[in-house]
Amino acid sequence: MGLDLTIVAKVLITGGTGLIGSRLGKQLLSRGYEVVVLSRTKSAESPVKTCFWNPSKSKIPAEALDSVDFIIHLAGAGLADKRWTSARKREIVDSRVLPAGLLFEAIKERNIKPGAVISASGIAYYGTITSEKIFEEGDAAASDFLGSTCFRWEQAIDRFESLGIRTVKLRTAVVLSSPGGALPKMLLPLRLGFGSALGSGRQYLPWIHVDDLCAIYLKAIEDNEMRGAYNAVAPEHISYRHLINQAAKLQNKKLWFPDVPAWLLRLLLGEMSGMLLKGSRVSSSKIQAAGFDFAYPALSTALHQLFMTRK
Repeated sequence: MGLDLTIVAKVLITGGTGLIGSRLGKQLLSRGYEVVVLSRTKSAESPVKTCFWNPSKSKIPAEALDSVDFIIHLAGAGLADKRWTSARKREIVDSRVLPAGLLFEAIKERNIKPGAVISASGIAYYGTITSEKIFEEGDAAASDFLGSTCFRWEQAIDRFESLGIRTVKLRTAVVLSSPGGALPKMLLPLRLGFGSALGSGRQYLPWIHVDDLCAIYLKAIEDNEMRGAYNAVAPEHISYRHLINQAAKLQNKKLWFPDVPAWLLRLLLGEMSGMLLKGSRVSSSKIQAAGFDFAYPALSTALHQLFMTRK
């Protein structure tokens, strides 16, 4: 049974000034929702109400939680923004887990019961590896850094179930968007006149168009049957080399240079290089079985739309 949209529902978004949050906030507004964002910063162009917070000081503005109907947790330090020192790795984990804990304690203390808590997670839950296995939601979390991070992130969200609140965790693939996001960085060498794959180029690259991801968040709000973990990933399985070749073809570019050797990326990026050099296939069957239809199921149509938008 879906949500009655004749009643204005209030959605609170943590990390709502980022790439996903800002786009999702606009779409929610267009559908008649009231949107409030919890953020450390404020975007000058943001059309939504922003409440400032500092999770390290354990305080959530009361106005953000007043009459809240849904909570979407997107807050988290960028994985590729800085080299993974020990301090940075702690920041990556804490920026995801601590805000979820603050929200839990706040709504428990105030006896607030939103219709759902919906959180981002990552396909890195299954590990930074390349294998022939197609990972599904029932598979165990990996023990590497990103797998452990996603596991702790989801554990923090699972606590809301103890309050009788429906929870949804979206294990998100690489988000393709224009401008912003991973795609411009991945295709920068191509735009500069040369292009090549990273490492072997055979590693799989699970991906999703930003509009499909936002649509899954909307479905998670409005579909009361959605619970637990879902892979937010397009149904087409591609390799990194396939992405580069498709992008080159659509932009009439030629690939001049040899592949970037794995050892060089490891030297430059350290442990972080695993995100680029490894990748396995991830199944979208569960979200499709829930009735979700992808607007961009194939990379070619997704890239074509994004390149046209950028012009």
